[in-house]
Amino acid sequence: MRRCAGPLLRLAGRRALPLRHGAAAAFPASFSSSSDGSGGSRAPDTSLFVPVPLKPVGDAAEEDVGAELTRPLDKGGCGLSVVRPSVRRSARLFHQAFISFRKYIMESSSVSADLHIILNDICCGAGHVDDLFPFFLRHAKQIFPMLDCMDDLRKISDLRLPPNWYPEARAIQRKIIFHAGPTNSGKTYHAIQRFLSAKSGIYCGPLKLLAHEIFQKSNAANVPCDLVTGEERVYANEDARQASHIACTIEMCSTNTPYEVAVIDEIQMIRDPARGWAWTRALLGLSAEEIHVCGEAAAIDLVTELMYTTGEEVEVRNYKRLTPLTVLDYALESLDNLRPGDCIVCFSKNDIYSVSRQVEARGLECAVIYGSLPPGTKLEQAKKFNDPDDPCKILVATDAIGMGLNLCIKRIIFNSIVKPTINEKGEKEIDLITTSQALQIAGRAGRYGSSFKQGEVTTMHRDDLVQLKEILSEPVRPVKAAGLHPTAEQIEMFAYHLPDATLSNLIDIFVSLSQVDGLYFVCNIDDFKFLADMIQHIPLNLRSRYVFCTAPLNRKEPFVCTTLLKFARQFSRNEPLTFDWLCRHTKWPLAPPKNIKELVHLEAVHDVFDLYLWLSYRFMDMFPDAALVRNIQKKLDDIIQIGVCNITKLIRASQSSAASGAAEVVSLKAYRSSTRQEDLKSHGRGSLANRLLREGLLTQEMLRQLESEWQDQHRNGRYGLETGKKKK
Repeated sequence: MRRCAGPLLRLAGRRALPLRHGAAAAFPASFSSSSDGSGGSRAPDTSLFVPVPLKPVGDAAEEDVGAELTRPLDKGGCGLSVVRPSVRRSARLFHQAFISFRKYIMESSSVSADLHIILNDICCGAGHVDDLFPFFLRHAKQIFPMLDCMDDLRKISDLRLPPNWYPEARAIQRKIIFHAGPTNSGKTYHAIQRFLSAKSGIYCGPLKLLAHEIFQKSNAANVPCDLVTGEERVYANEDARQASHIACTIEMCSTNTPYEVAVIDEIQMIRDPARGWAWTRALLGLSAEEIHVCGEAAAIDLVTELMYTTGEEVEVRNYKRLTPLTVLDYALESLDNLRPGDCIVCFSKNDIYSVSRQVEARGLECAVIYGSLPPGTKLEQAKKFNDPDDPCKILVATDAIGMGLNLCIKRIIFNSIVKPTINEKGEKEIDLITTSQALQIAGRAGRYGSSFKQGEVTTMHRDDLVQLKEILSEPVRPVKAAGLHPTAEQIEMFAYHLPDATLSNLIDIFVSLSQVDGLYFVCNIDDFKFLADMIQHIPLNLRSRYVFCTAPLNRKEPFVCTTLLKFARQFSRNEPLTFDWLCRHTKWPLAPPKNIKELVHLEAVHDVFDLYLWLSYRFMDMFPDAALVRNIQKKLDDIIQIGVCNITKLIRASQSSAASGAAEVVSLKAYRSSTRQEDLKSHGRGSLANRLLREGLLTQEMLRQLESEWQDQHRNGRYGLETGKKKK
């Protein structure tokens, strides 16, 4: 289209577009604001804005009014080249919009009458290129709908005043009491005593094990208490009437229910890159007369500052460790030096497997605890280790023992002092353990009330001991900021303005536009986005999609991720996920594991049952068989316990299987090598087909087909031609 190509090129090439039209300022103005230190607006990441496809107009059913009023536009070969517009912050967005606008005009069989007339006038020299700008702007707003609602999007993603999100909490004057101290100092004990004496209360902990422990203690003290976790509801009253006290995992706490006392445990986790938002929500939003916060002294300053923004004062109660803890001057160096009550701490499953086998090879029985084990199995292993009448006197564990389990440990032995971690960007790093982590783990030795009145800490290797002493002597790094996470309501408001965007894209845009002050940060959303992308192709309403994406699962477990995908697909078809369906999918019933691979699979199946139960409390009609699933999950827990008790046998079976597999590979390679040598000796150069047939790489049918094709190629002369082309 030579005649209308010129105006389009001139439109793109304008260095600064004249603002002859009032609306012309809207495009760059929406994106030209810059970030300042006072929390002002910042320029969004325009690479996140995905253009909405806009199809060119096909053959018009009616006559082309513009052509009738003027004349048809010449759509011959135009040879347009891409001209990069020079616009300050929105160059990328402007360029995308221009390319789309040009493509739309070039590929449409007709355009609107007013645009047709403008293009014709410019081609005839009767109009100005700037006259195209309103049409360009209209097109840009069609493919980038956020242009029209950027101010609204900024307001929705403004996270600078989280205290205002909880009007019930702001309506009362709360008393904040910070119980600060190291592990084994009694800080949580004192907070729980106040919880038990209150007329109503809620305990919020980081783990199901901790919530279950408080649930049991409360009911044992004749204080009716319900248990609420993501996967389970247990009522103290037989008639399922809600009790006045609740023990829950922190994500499950209600900010609408009034309580006399609330306990928030492990407050230092407010800085956690993935889960920190849950502690922020509990601290700011719980509607309780007294909030008892327990954790490291490193979080005192941040909690005090956060409460200053709510107009609430913080009373700090400091506690000291109840039993002495000694860092030994010598490393263990050899597993031959193990003593009853020793706990070897590893930071990977492979180290767990290796160390536990070496321990039992010395005739010592050991308990094993690591993060992916079911809670019931962890408790059974802890019970086995704690039992003075049980021959098991050694514990091999990961840092999962850092909280949630009461263990009678005399000496903590760090097998290593480096640990894989996830940084703020969601990237995996291997670094030295922090002072906070080292103290949390080391503090498990010499628990108050146990048979060991003094704790000891050392390392497996002599070189690590010097570094461990340095780490433990350093002050704990202060907690600087509290985590936040976009809510379902905020994402729904975003979706109202951007109906064509995917959930993953909505989250990205939200984080890009979000504004937080120095006391907060936006939590890592990689897991959420991973699930959002995984189920994007499944037709779900936004709220259901959001719930599925917040499901607590390990994305490194392919079986669990695949199951979530199947759950979402069947859910979208409005087909209930029954007990029978789940049994077929997981191949239940399952047998005790014969090797480590089977044990890992059983742990993944347990996670699938957890996922079903978690979804059953959010979509009760679609996941109707929670009671039946909970029953088989308990049976699976018993099966996994059998596997863990025999873990060294499983390791041996896995290693022997791997060794036999390696031997088979070696023997197969040797056989093939000898066969090739024999073929070369007996058949010389003409033995290729025979060798391929003998090795199973070629069948007689394939050989006949190749022979037929070879003959056809020679008859037609194609083979030589193709070969000649390749040589060139």
